[in-house]
Amino acid sequence: MNSILPSQIKNKIKREEVHARQRQEKNRRKLELRLQRRKEEAEDPSKKEERLAKNVPKTLENTREFDETIVDAEDTEVFEDEASDEFSSYFKGISPKMLITTSKRPSKFAYEFASELIDIFPNSQFVKRGSKFSIKQIIGFCTNRDYTDVLVVNEDKKVPYAITLIHLPDGPTAYFKLTSIKLNHEIQGHGRSSCHKPELILNNFNTRLGHTIGRWLQALFPHVPEFQGRQVATFHNQRDFIFFRRHRYVFKSKDKAELQEIGPRFTLKLKWLQRGAFDKDGEYEWMFKPDLETSRRRFFL
Repeated sequence: MNSILPSQIKNKIKREEVHARQRQEKNRRKLELRLQRRKEEAEDPSKKEERLAKNVPKTLENTREFDETIVDAEDTEVFEDEASDEFSSYFKGISPKMLITTSKRPSKFAYEFASELIDIFPNSQFVKRGSKFSIKQIIGFCTNRDYTDVLVVNEDKKVPYAITLIHLPDGPTAYFKLTSIKLNHEIQGHGRSSCHKPELILNNFNTRLGHTIGRWLQALFPHVPEFQGRQVATFHNQRDFIFFRRHRYVFKSKDKAELQEIGPRFTLKLKWLQRGAFDKDGEYEWMFKPDLETSRRRFFL
C-alpha cells in the first residue's frame, strides 16, 4: 500500500487513510534514525561534531552574491582610507555633538520619537524647528555652534517615515527609510534608561558602503562606554535593514546574565548617501534604485 500514491485514489476517505498511514510510517522511520544517531554520537562525540560541521543551513546571508566591495579583515588599503576619513577624529577622542529636529509642523508622535532619540545618543539636543527654517539654515546654525551632526525626523501624515542624517561641516549626508517604530512604553517589561554612555554593537556592515555607515554610527557615540550602566545599543544589519535595539544586561548570578530591553525599537534602510552637507545638486556616492535588485541574494551593506 505504501507504493500507492494517495492522489491516485478516488475515494476521499480511503485517500485520507492512506495519506495518514504513510505520514505515520515516515515519522516513525525518522524517529528511529534520530535515536540511532543519538546513540552512536553518545559513544563517539566526534560524529556529532562532524555532522554539525556539514549541516550548515543555507540562508540568504551565507549564499549572498559575491560583492567585490566586501572588506577583508586584513585589507590595509581600507584601514589607511579610514585613518583619514571624515570620522577618523572621533576615534581619537573627539566627542560628538548632535542636534535633533523634525520636519515642519510635526505631530505629537514625532516629538515623542525625537525625545527617545535624545535618550539614545549622548551629547544630543533637541531644537524645535520653525516653519520658516530650511535644512540649509539649520546646517549653518549648527556649524556655527560646533555641532558635529544633524538628525532630522521626516514625517508624512503624522507618521515618521524617514531620517536625514547630516555630518558637519562637510558631509556626507545619508537618507534612511524609517519603519517599525516602537516607543519605550509600548514594549512589555521594558526597563528605564540611565544617563550612562552605552556600549555599542554593530553587526554585518561588510562592504565599503557598509563600513562607511557603520563608522558613522560609531562616530555618533562617545568612545568611552560607562560599563557600570550596563547599557548596550545595537545596530544589526540584516539584508540591508538596520535594526536598532537597546538593552540592559542584568547579572542573575556569577555565571548567568539576562537582557532587559530598554527601547525604543526601529528599523532603518539606506536610500542614498551623498557627498557634502545636504546639497540637492551634490554628488551622490550611492543611491538605491529598483534596477539594482537583480537578485534576492544581492545586498549592499
